Amino acid sequence: MSEDLPREALKTVIGALCAPAATPDGFDDQADRWREEALKAALPALLARTSAKRLRGRLLVHADEKTLAALAADGTVTAADVPAILRHRRAWAGLLSALARHPDQVEAAIALLPRLSDHEVEQVVRDWDPDRYTRTKGAAPAPPVPPELFNAVLEACLTPLAAYLLHPEPEEGWEAVSAFSKDWSLELGGRAGWAMLARCPERWAQLTAHPVFGAAVQHLLLDQAETQALEDARYRAADPDGEELPADPAPALSEDLLLACLPALCLPELADLPNPQVTARRTLHHIANRVRNNPRLADLAADQLHAAADALVTRGRLLSWSDKQEGDYEFDGRVLRLAEDLALLSANPDHLAGACAQLARLDQPAVVSPTPSRTLIRVLDNVDPDHDRPARFLERHSEHRRVQALTVLAANPHTPHAAVADVLGGLHPAELAWIAEKAGGPDWFLAAAAAVPVPEDEDDGVVRLVDDEELGKHPDPAAVLQSWLDSPAAGEILSRSEVYRAVVKSRYRTLEHLRQIPADEVLARHEPEVALTILLEHCGRSPQRWEALAAAMTFDYDDEKITFGQLLDSLEVMPAKVQTP
Repeated sequence: MSEDLPREALKTVIGALCAPAATPDGFDDQADRWREEALKAALPALLARTSAKRLRGRLLVHADEKTLAALAADGTVTAADVPAILRHRRAWAGLLSALARHPDQVEAAIALLPRLSDHEVEQVVRDWDPDRYTRTKGAAPAPPVPPELFNAVLEACLTPLAAYLLHPEPEEGWEAVSAFSKDWSLELGGRAGWAMLARCPERWAQLTAHPVFGAAVQHLLLDQAETQALEDARYRAADPDGEELPADPAPALSEDLLLACLPALCLPELADLPNPQVTARRTLHHIANRVRNNPRLADLAADQLHAAADALVTRGRLLSWSDKQEGDYEFDGRVLRLAEDLALLSANPDHLAGACAQLARLDQPAVVSPTPSRTLIRVLDNVDPDHDRPARFLERHSEHRRVQALTVLAANPHTPHAAVADVLGGLHPAELAWIAEKAGGPDWFLAAAAAVPVPEDEDDGVVRLVDDEELGKHPDPAAVLQSWLDSPAAGEILSRSEVYRAVVKSRYRTLEHLRQIPADEVLARHEPEVALTILLEHCGRSPQRWEALAAAMTFDYDDEKITFGQLLDSLEVMPAKVQTP
């Protein structure tokens, strides 16, 4: 805009630029786009020359957030313009950061923090320097964040967690949330609070003693500090010019800081949450993860951890066995996590023996050696010539976790040896092989595992799926396929598809084999051409059978998990009527 424009013309020019372009025939779309471009270009100059609130308000309503933030940063838009801006749009982090660049507007920016949603508050500091990635060499750096603003943002980010710790009750509608996300411990995430804490490690010791936010800070430090330090070290090590990841990195929290955080270690605020069978288990796991992240806590707070573990096991009745329900795919994981957590936290022999007993009652693993792949064999033979080992197959689907948890329990000096020996006697052969090959437990444990008697006629317990070339060498290939279908692997969610695929792809399979396999596995996942041939022959020219097949495939075969044989039998309701052409 020309500097020669007289002041008396400003009102007219602003009115013209802010009014939609029109012609005698109506709205002119092309002219209106030119008007918007002209207004955008002239906006900084017009605002700089206009002090009347009404005129400034007309201009501000036409500016986007990025433009307004840039104008606020250079002082063209001031705190006095905020009411006009907020009449047409909500506050955003970039506006607050831009206003606070000017010392006389810091208080005004802080006053706007309550207008931001919780996840936006931290962005005021995070996006303080929007040009940090695009600033040219030699350009002036952004000024530092004013301490008053930093403190206000820090307190605002810590407030939600501090408030939750005072009243840790599930929110209304919590029961309607899915079981996967119904974990109250997500409330302790405090990502924004931790992001602010990470920017001021020199204040951690002071903040842990804060009368309002001290507990929230302690929780965040225990949960996040060591994890973040390790991630940062790995990030630096990944840089080609960065330093190598140290073998034994220095801890992020000093011993004094850990001692200052001990009041929050065992989550005392969450001790009386409802549904203790769920919350006590999750509390125990949360505490165990804190000890895993900060191993020094095992010695610094041994008595506190032992007492907390005992109280949680008792209150939640965590060692009371309940049978696995159909569709409960998290059952094994809960038992395994409980055993691992007690091995780390408990000194109660009865509780540790109870964890061993629960491990013994878990289903045996289904250990499968997949059908050989020529490419994979070449790779494995070069890397690990002795790859065909039960212990290795046990790890394919993480089914070594039971024996791994038992090893951790055996390493706890308070675990009764007899309880561990009882579990060893019922382990799968592959699990015993895993102990001999990979477990690093105490000597008495390794010796007890090696002493478990093995019947002379017992094999290594691995279901070895072979290709047709190997099957052809067997006197009864069909019997081998049937043995695969009869094995526990056919009922295990992680391995059954491998078994079904091997059977369906084999040229030695018969219709009787296919009838035992779930219909969806035959129809959709493995060799659908095989199913097509059978259905063409079975349904023939009977419209009734084809209609029955269409109805069955729409719902039953997938929803009710019927077998392929049940699907074929359901078509017999309508007897086939061969139609002559």
